[in-house]
Amino acid sequence: METKGLLFIPDISGFTRFVTESEINHSRVIIQELLELIINANQMGLEISEIEGDAILFYKFGEPPQLKELYQQVAQMFCQFHKNLMAYDQRRYCQCKACTSAANLSLKVITHYGEFTKYNVKNFSKLIGKDVIVAHQLLKNDIAQHEYWLVTEGLLNHVPPTDFTEWMNWTDSMKQTESGEIHFHYTQLSELKNEISNDPLPPLSLSGKKKVQSASSVYKTDIITLFHATGAFEFRHLWWEGVEKVEELHHFLPRIGMKSKWTLNNGKTLYYSSSYSYTDDRIEFSETNEKGDQVIYFTLIKQTDRETKLTIAIYKNSNWITNLISRPSDQKKQEAMLQKSLENIVPLLQKIPL
Repeated sequence: METKGLLFIPDISGFTRFVTESEINHSRVIIQELLELIINANQMGLEISEIEGDAILFYKFGEPPQLKELYQQVAQMFCQFHKNLMAYDQRRYCQCKACTSAANLSLKVITHYGEFTKYNVKNFSKLIGKDVIVAHQLLKNDIAQHEYWLVTEGLLNHVPPTDFTEWMNWTDSMKQTESGEIHFHYTQLSELKNEISNDPLPPLSLSGKKKVQSASSVYKTDIITLFHATGAFEFRHLWWEGVEKVEELHHFLPRIGMKSKWTLNNGKTLYYSSSYSYTDDRIEFSETNEKGDQVIYFTLIKQTDRETKLTIAIYKNSNWITNLISRPSDQKKQEAMLQKSLENIVPLLQKIPL
């Protein structure tokens, strides 16, 4: 049985404050998404021992890896982590404290080489050994910033670490533990953020499209409550006429680019969120079908603290074919369905907890 190997712990900095000061449901999903992203960025064949709330205990038995290989793994996880947060901050729908403060989270990585072994408890695989304790103790240290990579002497073998980039600057330090002094080096990773390319938001273009339907209604509720009722996929079938079911195609929080499958009384279609803008007194968002030939545009305008106006406009590609087959009788039927949908929102606001 192998008893020596690498211990690799990515730890989300700011987690405790984030959870205690934020809406618990959204903070839970944000952390879940980030942990899954870290796991998917594993390119060294690391195994997972356990997920510890805000950290993942990875390990790999065998000879210590080269420091350059370790750096590539650390940089991959760090950059994917922050690219995701940057993208979410640009594309998120929600304005709760958890979602608005998620961009302040960061990542530190502890890497240690030592002795440990594995044992099983039913279907769970656990690690045991002095060096497992040491690796966890190193998570608590006196390093001021919280975006760093820490490497212990077990990986360095008394050879100072190498600067892999111009900005890298290593600091020598130590921590007193129950097992004695643990010497380590660390370097800040903040400069890596400058290497992250943030994909720009795709602009919503209504050029070439014609507004075929539009309807408005005023509701005796605040703008955020109305936005939750109309924007959440889980409620769409409760008010939109002709929609039997709407399924989210992922478990993540609402944002531009999210997809949903609509089951209609005449078939199924796929929609994706194509735009979103928010101010305290105006919210606009749109959903576009997968063919790109139809856009549903929602506009919510605050009238008073307890009164909000909602307008839904439907745009379709404007060409001679759609203009030819668009009969007045069909137009009136669709307008009536849209107006009835707006009426259905009234009892929805009274029945569901928002």
